[in-house]
Amino acid sequence: MAASVSPKEKRSAHGIQVIARAAAILRLLKDDNDGLSLGQIATRVSLARSTVQRIVNALLAERLVMVDANGGGIRLGPEIQALASAGRLDITVTIRPYLAGLSEQTGETVDLAAFRSDHMVFVDQIIGPHRLRAVATVGESFPLTSTANGKACLALLDNQTVETLATRELRSSGRGIRALGQFMREIDEIRSQGFAADVDEHTDGISAIGTAFEDHDGNIYSVSIPVPSHRFDHKKSDLKDRLRTTTVKIAKLFKTTP
Repeated sequence: MAASVSPKEKRSAHGIQVIARAAAILRLLKDDNDGLSLGQIATRVSLARSTVQRIVNALLAERLVMVDANGGGIRLGPEIQALASAGRLDITVTIRPYLAGLSEQTGETVDLAAFRSDHMVFVDQIIGPHRLRAVATVGESFPLTSTANGKACLALLDNQTVETLATRELRSSGRGIRALGQFMREIDEIRSQGFAADVDEHTDGISAIGTAFEDHDGNIYSVSIPVPSHRFDHKKSDLKDRLRTTTVKIAKLFKTTP
């Protein structure tokens, strides 16, 4: 004998269905900045036009969608942007405990840098306990092709973009376009190994190892460990292992692969 469904359970199931349909409409509008008509929405989400009309009216009332003033299509509304902004992770607050743990494990300074179009910007740092240590200023800019964090971030980009950025920087630094082929081979190696290194390239006496990851919005960041070069070689293997373990944990926050 089939179990009967109570009116309360029916209302609950209907409510869940409405939410799922509203979510499908919002996801559809996310991928179309020009706006869509009710008919276009109904066709693409496989719902009756009358059903779409009711859901869209409810979304309009909550400012989750809006009617485009020019073409009359339905677009995502201002409340969606407010919700997205409120839910966005503060990258430095979120990742700082991992940086602090990595610094404690290695005894070295750990940096968090952000990829910004054609350079790196340091956004956070945990200073290591060694008296002789590498320290940069948060907010300071660094090049891409001669730093571990810059090279790690470049390795996440496609070859054409890497070549464009590298060519510009190599020329401006006086290293010349002839170095491009060697640099692209290094990028391939970074992709294969999962980390980048800078041995006295950017600053004499300072070497570094770094890895990169993307956040939910596609922004690229790098975690790197700068070390005085005289102790870099014998610590490199351990630094690499601990850095990789930490970056895997960070990547899981954003469901990305380091």
